[in-house]
Amino acid sequence: MINKKIWIDLDNSPHVPFFLPIAKELENKGYSVFITTRDCFQVCSLADYFHLQHTTIGRHYGANKILKVLGTLWRSIQLIPRVMRERPGLSISHGSRSLVVASTLLGIPTVLLFDYEFARLLPVIKPEMGIAPDAVTDPSLDMHFKQGVRHYQGLKEDVYVETFRPDPNFRKDLGLSEDDVVVAIRPPANEAHYHNPESEALFQAVVDHLGSFPGLRMVILPRNEKTQRELVQRTWPAWCADGRIILPNRALNGLDLIWHSDLVVSGGGTMNREAAALDVPVYSIFRGKIGAVDRYLAEQGRLTLLTSPEDVRAKIRPQKRERRREASFGGRTALREIVAAIEEAAGSRAVA
Repeated sequence: MINKKIWIDLDNSPHVPFFLPIAKELENKGYSVFITTRDCFQVCSLADYFHLQHTTIGRHYGANKILKVLGTLWRSIQLIPRVMRERPGLSISHGSRSLVVASTLLGIPTVLLFDYEFARLLPVIKPEMGIAPDAVTDPSLDMHFKQGVRHYQGLKEDVYVETFRPDPNFRKDLGLSEDDVVVAIRPPANEAHYHNPESEALFQAVVDHLGSFPGLRMVILPRNEKTQRELVQRTWPAWCADGRIILPNRALNGLDLIWHSDLVVSGGGTMNREAAALDVPVYSIFRGKIGAVDRYLAEQGRLTLLTSPEDVRAKIRPQKRERRREASFGGRTALREIVAAIEEAAGSRAVA
């Protein structure tokens, strides 16, 4: 008999829209899903925005490597009582180390989804199965999982882009006119283990460059309040005051922001790939090791990699983008293939 209760942990902002359709599809197939969240970046506000039932356990511990490790272990311990009450048969995450540790301590098989092959895996611990986009082809990754890696077509962002329907009032609600040239900007993840300071120099070069164009509005999504928001306000106070730079005070539907923008610049992978999935021009200021998915998108001309301030000035030429009135993004198979792999992992652990 299969234990059809599944635990999903959301420990970073992009995980919220990603797991929303996965959880719904699993529930449609008769599984019971419970969700935990980490108080980190916009995770909880996005979960509330999408009306997800979730329990918040633990928080982010900043950029210090020792605190990161201790924070991961402490959150794993904090999760255990909640998970023991639920008694799931399987756990799933997109890189939640706390979930992997807690699941291992409790003997719960775990499925680890990932789309960046250079992310650090926990030593010794072997998840039940890995699930990755088909662009991630390194066969050596199989050895890190008991059942190897399953693949799906396209991007992880295709999972939720497929059902996206743009909000026609989005620009108006954000104080933007249809005549504005709008650029969505996501600063680099300066607290991530893969952070490269070159990304911060590129971020500053991007804002300085774009600010020289009349009629252009930048919507900047800081990753945290105390550092990035204050940095933007301190560095470009006049542009923040006159509305050339907008720093939203509430959670936004990221897909709507991208769709209603004329181009996107981001220091992180998810927003870049969301733009690519929506066919919106996108420029990456990520300066860590470039993974297979981003290399694939760059080779296809769906993503432009920026490597220097000179690149910023030479390659970014903002202009109005024609948006289709009726936008439809159906026909993608990622969601179905991911859920099939999860069901395979759940079925393989059936108990008598």
